[in-house]
Amino acid sequence: MPDSFRSAAALLVDCLAEQGATRIFTVPGESFLAVLDALPDRPEIDVVTCRQEGGAAFMACADGAMNAAGSGRPGIAFVTRGPGATNAAIGVHVAHQDSQPMILFVGDVARTAQGREGFQEVDFTAFFAPVCKWAARIDDPLRIPEYIARAHATAINGRPGPVVLALPEDMLVEQVPASLAPRPFVTRTAQAACPDAMQALLGLIADAASPIAIIGGAGWNAKAREYFQQFAERIGLPVATAFRRQDAIAPASPVYAGNLGYGPNPKLVERVRQADLVIAVGARLGEATTDGYAVPTLEHPGQTLVHIHPDPEELGRVYRTDLALCCSVDEFAEAAALWEDTDIIPFDAGAQAHAEWLEWSTPQPSEAGIDLGACVAAMRESLPADTIICNGAGNFAGWWHRYWRYEAYPGQLAPTCGAMGYGVPAAVAAALRYPERTVVAVAGDGDFLMNGQELATAAQYGASLIVVVVDNGAYGTIRMHQEREYPGRVSATALANPDFAALGAAYGAWSARVETTGEFIAALDEARGRTGLRLIHALTDLERIAASGATISGLRARAKPAG
Repeated sequence: MPDSFRSAAALLVDCLAEQGATRIFTVPGESFLAVLDALPDRPEIDVVTCRQEGGAAFMACADGAMNAAGSGRPGIAFVTRGPGATNAAIGVHVAHQDSQPMILFVGDVARTAQGREGFQEVDFTAFFAPVCKWAARIDDPLRIPEYIARAHATAINGRPGPVVLALPEDMLVEQVPASLAPRPFVTRTAQAACPDAMQALLGLIADAASPIAIIGGAGWNAKAREYFQQFAERIGLPVATAFRRQDAIAPASPVYAGNLGYGPNPKLVERVRQADLVIAVGARLGEATTDGYAVPTLEHPGQTLVHIHPDPEELGRVYRTDLALCCSVDEFAEAAALWEDTDIIPFDAGAQAHAEWLEWSTPQPSEAGIDLGACVAAMRESLPADTIICNGAGNFAGWWHRYWRYEAYPGQLAPTCGAMGYGVPAAVAAALRYPERTVVAVAGDGDFLMNGQELATAAQYGASLIVVVVDNGAYGTIRMHQEREYPGRVSATALANPDFAALGAAYGAWSARVETTGEFIAALDEARGRTGLRLIHALTDLERIAASGATISGLRARAKPAG
């Protein structure tokens, strides 16, 4: 009896459902119409139509980041070829540098047109290869189950990251036997820490005078958070979080020392510099976390590095590594917390570092019209502890990094690679994934206008979120660097902005324009009592350009020659 048939696109969608996909983000394109036609037959997969492929890819990246905290499934996006794929590349790059699981499907030209520079044709395997874990094209529809299973395994295992699969449009409409089944559900391969290496690590800690841990990154999840915090608190180990990994440990933990990255507590930086033992767990020790590879200072013999990471290629890649453990960070954390044979005498340094962080993260009064430190403090008082804070790139984010307490996990969605425009799409994804939680997108004026159009997506799907637009009329981070390197010579950093409150209202948001701290707090109280889209347009003074205390006049004064 002859087999019945279905389209390759229907098989692909069935494979995604088998792998636990519950949501995809897309900007539709004619190159994958067959997939769009197949999706209604799998109602367990929500389809979120976005307004620009960069926004869709950011949403998928954020969704993968949230899933990594629990289910571990990658975020998924579908875009069309050429402009669609190149727009989406920013989300792939963020997922790669942030070590977040994601799969981007790109509708491609027909196989008969490949290599002819057909309409919107790009060699996607070559284009995406440098910024993803695996890029491939599915030319044979019979191999779809293989490719989909491998894509999931690649995205979630080792150092998580993005996968890109190109889908020729003629391949998607081919008929395949209905008996061709998806491969079974792929799970993350959990690798335990080597017992001998664990024993060596505990010996190093026991012999150390001033150890510190730097945590957060590849494979970090709720299990890693719980067990590593138990271990660190038991021995009084100071714990710093890597750049934009501030939810990796509860801020109320008595050993939490604060975050590294841009604008950190100088006392924390000095503590890392003076540490005789640095234990990095999950963190890549990238440029932002290490202040340009300057801290830790591992080139001198007085500092020992232990690096725990799930990807062997990261171990010893940048820094000299004295003890490397290639294992899942949650398995390591559990082993450390449950290890009984230890001669470690608890340290006082954890409590000291935490006290320094508490002082650093407590806002001091300011005469600024809008005191952002006080605004963040007001948010801490009025919003739930499990609020998710989402931001893109810019100096504005430093106020939340310094003063917000990232109590929940996941509670921080922010690109470690410093991509602008991430905050609003991430907040849309978070509001859809966690509709019961409060979600806040924090955006600078330049940052917001890169993907603010995704508020239309939020409105379309009934997402409930608060947007705070910090408007200082400039690309503030670049202006800060400009004033430091070329003081007083302002070029290309000034912005002429729209009325963001009116723009928010055009998307259907309740909105308010505020110019003082009191007005901000009043608007926040009003927003908190509402649901749906809410936008607060906060006009701030460019003079106070960073949460670290840097000012335009101060930068110019320091740059003047002595005499």
